[in-house]
Amino acid sequence: MLKGAVAQRYAQALYDLAEAQGLVDQVEQELRAVDQVIADSREFQKVLYHPRITAQEKKDVLKNIFSGKISPVTENFLFLLVDRHREAFLSDIVAHYSSLADRARNIVKAEVTSAIELTKEEKKKLGEVLNKITRKKVQTAYSVDPALIGGVVVRIGDRVIDGSLRTRLATLREHLRQIS
Repeated sequence: MLKGAVAQRYAQALYDLAEAQGLVDQVEQELRAVDQVIADSREFQKVLYHPRITAQEKKDVLKNIFSGKISPVTENFLFLLVDRHREAFLSDIVAHYSSLADRARNIVKAEVTSAIELTKEEKKKLGEVLNKITRKKVQTAYSVDPALIGGVVVRIGDRVIDGSLRTRLATLREHLRQIS
């Protein structure tokens, strides 16, 4: 089974359990924290991903580090991943879980790339427009790419709104080629 499909299944199962217990936000925060601790520690990664270290030893390490700091739901989920040899899927599971939680909260994420840094006022106006277009609360991440020449490119999921000058010039160039 593909890694993404496995991660989606585990994320959905955990989300359903957390939702039933009213712990969606708490479990999401705990998963992010655990994932960050693992990402920050090469030693922890070596232990967690080493094939010769037993599942029980890995669970003991997890318990020593996170006991009392995470809910039983999150702790048992981590133990399940270890028992099923799915520890390496944690980051993907966290991403899918967050997507499920965001969807339930009516939130979408957008990536906005502009040729120059946008002002606070421009960001505010763009955010309002995106909220209106999507009919959802849009969380926006901004970046700058001078190669755009001017304008912005907005990515929301698999949709792209390309209002860049670079694309407009390329389109114009193509039209001129067809005329020639």
